[in-house]
Amino acid sequence: MMRKRWGKTLLAALLAVSLTACSSTAQQSSGGTPEAAPAPSAPAAGHEAHAVHWSYEGETGPEHWAELGTENGACSSGLEQSPINLDEAKASADAGAAEAIEINYQPSQFTIKNNGHTIQADAVTEDNTITLDGKEYTLAQFHFHVPSEHQMEGKNLDMELHFVHKDADGKLAVVGVLMKAGAANEALSELWSKLPAEETKENIALEKTIDLPALLPQDQDVFRYDGSLTTPPCSEGVEWTVMQEPIEVSQEQIDAFAAIFPDNHRPVQPWNDRDVFSVNQQN
Repeated sequence: MMRKRWGKTLLAALLAVSLTACSSTAQQSSGGTPEAAPAPSAPAAGHEAHAVHWSYEGETGPEHWAELGTENGACSSGLEQSPINLDEAKASADAGAAEAIEINYQPSQFTIKNNGHTIQADAVTEDNTITLDGKEYTLAQFHFHVPSEHQMEGKNLDMELHFVHKDADGKLAVVGVLMKAGAANEALSELWSKLPAEETKENIALEKTIDLPALLPQDQDVFRYDGSLTTPPCSEGVEWTVMQEPIEVSQEQIDAFAAIFPDNHRPVQPWNDRDVFSVNQQN
């Protein structure tokens, strides 16, 4: 079983940020990313909190997030920060240490927005869930980063998709899917046809459903570890699951997103004294 020591770190601040799972992206839609929290204008993008403006470069970039407000202290002092470099050779393969993830996704309706830090798709229903260690988490939103936030054996991929979930107590669990240039991803065509180039005040409704199962790789072996939001306030206590196999998106799709957000990723953080598990979903 995964260690639970992080549970105590997911504080009210996280709830206030509202689902910012992984990044300010989550923040904005449900209140936050893991990324992602709610999204005001500053910490929003996966998570948010627009009280103090933050960005991905310069004096308000990742290396300065902790300086932008006392609530962001974990961004510099946290010991279980995300993202990280994922290395199969260094990860533990102890089958009993971390359980497999159960993903229950179906084609569903979403609305989208540009929250100033990413493009975020907010769930309209509560039909999509994951189960980790016997606990169910409901999908609140998903969003994107260019390039990928997690590295695979020391290298960033072209993009990364974060599915942000929360349980009945507001605890966050994020599923990360790495993305590489290749064939066009038809499951994203409806969303990509309506990408808002400027920050939006209201969500944009999509006419068609998004085929969530098609946004997952066929091989669903994963890495699991205890981490944090990847945007301010960098709150820890987030259950991270990252797919080991990437999915494909066309270079045109990558370029369309990058034209709006050229670089919205947080650099990788130290592993420190924590376990990263490689989990074979077939076991």
